[in-house]
Amino acid sequence: MLVDEGKVRWDDPVTKHLPWFRLPDPYLTQHVTVRDALRHTSGVGNADLLWDREDFTTREVLERMRFAPATASLRSDWVYQNVMYQAAGEVVAAASGMPWDRFVTTRILEPLGMTRSAATYEAMAARADPNVSMPHFEIDGQVRAIEDVSVDRVPAAGAAWTTAHDAGKWLAFLLAGGEVSGRRLVSEASLSELLAPQTVVAATNRAYPTAGLVGSRWTTYGLGWFQKDYRGRFVAMHTGSMDGRTAIVGLVAEERLGVFVFGNLDHAEFRHALLWKTIDLWTGAPDRDWNAECLTLYGGLKEKQKQADARLDAARAKDTRPSHPLEAYVGTYSHPAWGATEVMLENGALVVRLGPSPRNRGALEHWHYDTFRTRPGDGRRGWMSVSFDTGQDGTVVALKLGGETVFTREPAKK
Repeated sequence: MLVDEGKVRWDDPVTKHLPWFRLPDPYLTQHVTVRDALRHTSGVGNADLLWDREDFTTREVLERMRFAPATASLRSDWVYQNVMYQAAGEVVAAASGMPWDRFVTTRILEPLGMTRSAATYEAMAARADPNVSMPHFEIDGQVRAIEDVSVDRVPAAGAAWTTAHDAGKWLAFLLAGGEVSGRRLVSEASLSELLAPQTVVAATNRAYPTAGLVGSRWTTYGLGWFQKDYRGRFVAMHTGSMDGRTAIVGLVAEERLGVFVFGNLDHAEFRHALLWKTIDLWTGAPDRDWNAECLTLYGGLKEKQKQADARLDAARAKDTRPSHPLEAYVGTYSHPAWGATEVMLENGALVVRLGPSPRNRGALEHWHYDTFRTRPGDGRRGWMSVSFDTGQDGTVVALKLGGETVFTREPAKK
């Protein structure tokens, strides 16, 4: 819409609209465009920890991107990047003069009559609508109800809430080429740019294991959409996942078909089976048991993970002890991008905390040598490795999360 109005160009540098925005090196800062932000070609790696720790504001999340790791040169690789979507959301705010959530509400949700949709969790919760599903997560082999996790610190990355009925209105709008009830909200040219292939997603980085079942010869990414061929048709699709909630959307424009699937169990990949089965039914494809195929595929991936965990456990050095008394590990460890991690001693055991959220707090269980492991929160995310490094003077100087992200110990406060 803003491109139609001449307020934004796809190839504007992000800094044209956000002069304060910085990336890990000056070249990326100067040359990353709005298009790069929307097609995941900025060269900056995953930075979800910035918002997941829940104590940085949206502005702080974006300002800390200057310290996030660059994983590729500009436009040389497709690397999924949620925080860059928030940067694009801030471009919307700067160019339109209103916050991203207000823009989405007034320019999309309201004109489409999506009366039970909201741009953020906060807006959804404020309505106190009792007809809201409960998120679930499988923890220790049992499916449990959990509390919702808000992503309102990066709302443009996927904070919107909707219903099946409202999602249908959105799909109809897209399939109509940007019109609703005879009123054009966006030009066909601008809307088609969203679905035009922008970058190739390498076969080694398919993003979805289901790609092997679909049998696509190629996978590309547009501006917020994966694209692939299926039985001679062009399919645009995408998933969405948050703790305890899943979604998948698919468009087959030539067939005037749109599919939207919601789930309230974390990563319930039945969503993929439903999407492709629906496309088959609509197009008259031969009968195929997508449910069984997806169950076998994702069940096999779970089994592979169990085997990997077993190999890791077998490699553990048994009967070792930490090289220091537990008190020696207590302190605050910091990273320029990811902020502070605290290690505390409570009731004779070490506890690690990354930000204020209970989801990111957990007891440290000794693994071997100076490596511990923790299951933060209610354990939904499984085990995470936490190891410590000792300096030449014999003191603990650093903490590593997941064996690779290094947090440097801060001097003790006097």
